[in-house]
Amino acid sequence: MLTIGQLADYAGVTIKAIRHYHERALLAEPDRDSSGYRRYTAEHAIKLVKIRTLAHAGVPLARIKDLLDADPDTLAAAIAEIDHNLQDRIAQLRRTRDQLAQLRGGDRLFVSAEVADYLDDLRELGVSERQMHLERDGWILMQTASPEDACLWITEKRELMTNPEFCALYLEHDAAYVWSPSDPRLPALADRTRNWFTKHHSRSETHPVRNPTIARLATQSQPGASSPAWDRLAQLMKG
Repeated sequence: MLTIGQLADYAGVTIKAIRHYHERALLAEPDRDSSGYRRYTAEHAIKLVKIRTLAHAGVPLARIKDLLDADPDTLAAAIAEIDHNLQDRIAQLRRTRDQLAQLRGGDRLFVSAEVADYLDDLRELGVSERQMHLERDGWILMQTASPEDACLWITEKRELMTNPEFCALYLEHDAAYVWSPSDPRLPALADRTRNWFTKHHSRSETHPVRNPTIARLATQSQPGASSPAWDRLAQLMKG
């Protein structure tokens, strides 16, 4: 006959675990002896070892009770099912780890590799963090809603980033965000921008957008997507 502590030592579990198994009706709780102690038998020890083995193998406690006295075929089928479920969980955990690894790469979790490379180019150019957020969020919207358009546009954007004149204009537009709408630099910037686009044909500008609703959403729904200076610049470019 064994005390609960002796049984725990024998089976390699904690006393708390044994009491938990009692609560879950996995292991019968023996009556107390004349001294007030519960005494466990070899049968308890055998069953406890079975419970411990199944639990360590990943069998949920809710399934263990049915498997303790199951025939070999039933046990084999149940173990195969549990193993299949574990494989699914392992696959999901691997996918989660892959996503976590991508998170370490920042933008690459949310946009295509081509767009992420373009955003890296902008950072290297010295574009403001505010503009980086606007670019990234816009690409997230467009790639989700209209991947064909996004593919066309990012190809052209990557090409434009190789043009020093375009890069200079981009940086100046970025800086102009915080200018006063009456800043005397705005008319000259509008002229240079208009002249540049006159000389350089834009494929994406003439390409019909497949999802114009999302295109409008991309330009209208982002906080900070415009400023008084940018609004003034847009008016000057139309003039």
